[in-house]
Amino acid sequence: MTEFNDKQNEILLVAEKLFSEHGFDGTSVRDIAKEANINIAMISYYFGSKEKLLEALIINRISDLRLEMENLFKENLTPFEKIDRLIELYIRRINKNCRMYQIIHFEIATKKRDINYQSFNEVKKYNLQALMKIIEEGQEKGLFVKNIDVALIPPTIMGTYFHFQMNKPFYGEIFNLKTEEDFDTYILTHLIKHIQKTIKALLVYEN
Repeated sequence: MTEFNDKQNEILLVAEKLFSEHGFDGTSVRDIAKEANINIAMISYYFGSKEKLLEALIINRISDLRLEMENLFKENLTPFEKIDRLIELYIRRINKNCRMYQIIHFEIATKKRDINYQSFNEVKKYNLQALMKIIEEGQEKGLFVKNIDVALIPPTIMGTYFHFQMNKPFYGEIFNLKTEEDFDTYILTHLIKHIQKTIKALLVYEN
């Protein structure tokens, strides 16, 4: 696992902010250096290029999730409670910086940059294994059915969230959501609960 020092973490935070506000293409290394109050050479020294900086940012963000999932698995909770907490963890993290996650997913989907996704995929695999452990625990206790496509659960969670985000005008009208605060409140209450119910239904549904 890649460990970043304080200065690298500071640069990553600035890059995340600027990528979120202006997009990857709309942000230059010079912009990042200016905002972080450092010289461009320091970014080159630590990361090599803007693409490598994005790669490091992706790894850093998903590694944080890995640590939280490790802690979740150790808690004295039922499998149902762990699934609920996991979904809430996913959505709260994504919603905190939705635009950055959209940029990451766009870059992965389009493969426009020369970015090494091996480390990113390794962390995703680890997170998937942690989810599998929770589900296996529920299966051993007779709470969850056996025929579960575990790998499809994360995209089910995130796909629902991103569909909601990408159709804000429609859902704003349907649910009378007028401000960003209205949307955040709805996401962190109603949408999370809807996703939790959906995933738990999948875990107990018999074919």
